[in-house]
Amino acid sequence: MWGPRRSGKTTLLKELADELSVEYFNFDFISDREYFQPTHEALEKIVSEHDVILIDEVQNYPESTLALKLLHDEFDVKIIATGSSELRQKSKDFDSLAGRFTEHYCLPLSVQEIRTAANVPLYQQSNFEANLQHEMQIYGAYPEVYANKSLSEPERVDLLQNILDAYVLKDIIDIYDLRNEKLAKDILTKIALQVGQEVSVAEIAKSLGASPSTVASYIEIFIKNYILIPLHPFKTNMRRSVSENRKLYFYDIGIRNILVKDFRELDLRPDKGNVFENFVVIELEKQRLSTKAQQTMYFYREYSGQEVDIVLEDYQKNYKTIEVKSNSKSSSKDIFPLPHTFTIANPDNYFAVIEDAFSIKSIEE
Repeated sequence: MWGPRRSGKTTLLKELADELSVEYFNFDFISDREYFQPTHEALEKIVSEHDVILIDEVQNYPESTLALKLLHDEFDVKIIATGSSELRQKSKDFDSLAGRFTEHYCLPLSVQEIRTAANVPLYQQSNFEANLQHEMQIYGAYPEVYANKSLSEPERVDLLQNILDAYVLKDIIDIYDLRNEKLAKDILTKIALQVGQEVSVAEIAKSLGASPSTVASYIEIFIKNYILIPLHPFKTNMRRSVSENRKLYFYDIGIRNILVKDFRELDLRPDKGNVFENFVVIELEKQRLSTKAQQTMYFYREYSGQEVDIVLEDYQKNYKTIEVKSNSKSSSKDIFPLPHTFTIANPDNYFAVIEDAFSIKSIEE
């Protein structure tokens, strides 16, 4: 189970531990890691006491993948492991566990999760959805930020700053043994100021006095740690399609807003449209991962400068395009050159668009 720090993975494991009456192991602690030596004797001791093994922060001990492989292959035991980062670090003892696991995701709260948990009556759903998208575009959807309604605005901002400094940045610096925390934060801030735009690694590197390879490496780490969502340009054989740079969005807008230090009401912000676009991309990505949809998200841009915000492509080459508008009265020209279905997502209909996004049917149907 993958997801960023503070997204609720530990809470889920602890509730499972109580429900199943089993212990759970936290690989933040060296003492817990030491139980998982890849020897028959060590592993037999564990399975003699547990038929379900719960492991938190598995990314801190990539070498444990060999022990997990042996537990899977040699013992009749179920394992649930959570991580905030890829497992493959610099460990020579890393095992890919190919064919031995299924992946799930625990991300900041989705609009579907929140509405389901709130059990909103049908006649109140429209107002609920309007308020929900507004709040999530300001403070994001980390559980402890969203769910704690007793927090004042300054307390929410302080909590988001703490999540950024103590978990997002510190975790990455520690796991990847990076040397420059300031550079990591500066790169994220540059990207935060370019949400909805194509990101040039060379330009960021030049502005920060860093090498393009270093900036590119940091960005890939942010992607692997569920901080940034990349959208690649969609390319066809048609010459009017042009773009080489990706767009990068944040998994949580609260983290994005703390980087740019702006928590004003949306109508007061010049980046209102970009923030709403980020919001829609986040929710689509959560939906895609949670439903295991076999589709890929892109953006599309022509030489003329005209764009399509989101292109969804399935394995049958069926396409759905989504144009994102923060003003519900705005319209948009449909320019995508291949057969497809076209939708405009705005603050009035975003929920329905997100729910329906991955139910792509062929154009013939």
